[in-house]
Amino acid sequence: MKLKYTVLALAMGSVALSSCNDFLDKMPDNRTTINTEEKVVQLLTSAYPQNSNIFVNEYMSDNVDDNGVNNPYTNRFADQVYAWQDVTESDNESPESFYQACYRAIASANAALQAIDEAGGATTDKLRQARAEALLCRAYNHFLLVNMFSMAYNDQTSTKDLGMPYIEKPEEKVGVTYERGTVAEDYKKIDHDLQAALPDVGDANYTVPKYHFNQQAAYAFATRFYLFYNKWEKAVEYANRVLGTNAGASLRDYNDLANMTQTEEAVQQRYIDASVNANLMLQTAYSRIGLAFGAYYTLGKYSHGAYVSTHEDGYAKNIWGSPSLEKFPIRRYSGTNLNKYIYWRTPYLFEYKDLQAQTGYHRTVYPAFTTDEVLLERAEAYTLLKQYDKAAADLNTWMHNFVNTSMTLTPENISEFYKAQDYCYSDADGIKSGLKKHLNPVFSIDAEGSTQENMLQCVLGFKRIETLQLGLRWFDIKRYRIVIPRRQLNAAGVPAKLTDVLTTDDPRRAVQLPTKVISAGMTPNPRNTK
Repeated sequence: MKLKYTVLALAMGSVALSSCNDFLDKMPDNRTTINTEEKVVQLLTSAYPQNSNIFVNEYMSDNVDDNGVNNPYTNRFADQVYAWQDVTESDNESPESFYQACYRAIASANAALQAIDEAGGATTDKLRQARAEALLCRAYNHFLLVNMFSMAYNDQTSTKDLGMPYIEKPEEKVGVTYERGTVAEDYKKIDHDLQAALPDVGDANYTVPKYHFNQQAAYAFATRFYLFYNKWEKAVEYANRVLGTNAGASLRDYNDLANMTQTEEAVQQRYIDASVNANLMLQTAYSRIGLAFGAYYTLGKYSHGAYVSTHEDGYAKNIWGSPSLEKFPIRRYSGTNLNKYIYWRTPYLFEYKDLQAQTGYHRTVYPAFTTDEVLLERAEAYTLLKQYDKAAADLNTWMHNFVNTSMTLTPENISEFYKAQDYCYSDADGIKSGLKKHLNPVFSIDAEGSTQENMLQCVLGFKRIETLQLGLRWFDIKRYRIVIPRRQLNAAGVPAKLTDVLTTDDPRRAVQLPTKVISAGMTPNPRNTK
């Protein structure tokens, strides 16, 4: 399926991160001739998106509920995102901002690659590593775009599902016409760029490697990509390169977080510290997620609150028992129109443009890749390969790091526990809530109640807790075609009515393209008509 569209050329972005101690420094944006190795390396600081998909993906997921008609803490943008509507509102968190940020980053990566080619190729170690970083950035930004604006990859329909334009050279003209292509074509090109980059990726060009595609971050990206690509063996291969022979030694030190001064700011700053081994790559973004996922009324109408937390994830009774055993507990904030159960993960930062007028930008820093997530991705790949003992070993490693327990997980006791759980959304009104969801992936898994399906329930539940407030749950929902009900809570904080349902094949799983891009001629994502 080849669909043409016209898109305005996007200028390269100029905001980038230069150190872990000064989140909001701006690197120079060189718009003159890129004629030195240093200028190529410097240009790549703008090859990372400066707007995030976290808010949209988190609010579209089953991690949030509607706190009721009387809660005033919302806006039109949040209303549209939560309801899976086509977003028309402008916002730094909007799909339009994210779309533009990714293509700006791709433009920078392509400009760097062109400069290297015009200089005679990657003939030095510095240029070889710069070329690898540019290819990784190009692949990663396209990966973000196709997973945001297209349906999830699968072996049956992705040769027909609408993909995103894969831009492989700089454009200097307005109104260039591209082929949108398919999801399968995008994944093939991402695979090609990734494989071309991995042999040369290194850390020598970076002052602070954690804000770039260092070697470990590159392998983490490969792990996630090949998991999404349904190539389980390759996902395991790259996860092994990240985790080594002692995975537990590289995970986040939750005892350290538990023993430090328990203030939101202190814990969050430690969580995103570049010196923490678990943080493989950090990114900065114009974003209010520090407010939306913090102890504030801001955007509190839709939140991860008491009901979803106590029934489905961090504050629920899990396989290890009581939530009080968690080393990194959920914090509870409740009151009139305040219902948030949150982990202290994403800080709220503010960049002042005019200190006297007190104006500027909302910012945050977040981990794009962590060892903890890689470990659970490997557990998922092992489970899909039916290597259940290896999967259980990884689940044990994660659980013992996150929870104070002496329990040992096995394929047998995992299966026993999840068999005893009720499936969510299996009742007539779709509101029932619990740890277990019906899994409906296009790729083949064993029947409900099987060892494989029960272990996948465990893996996805652990991943949900590990990535809560980081937007990644949405991609598991897409990949496993998990049904989501939209529940409106009453004053007592329990579901009062069902307002909508995202079904297994609902086209709204692919976020609609920005209105301006559609107006320029791009074919929009399909929508059901009522």
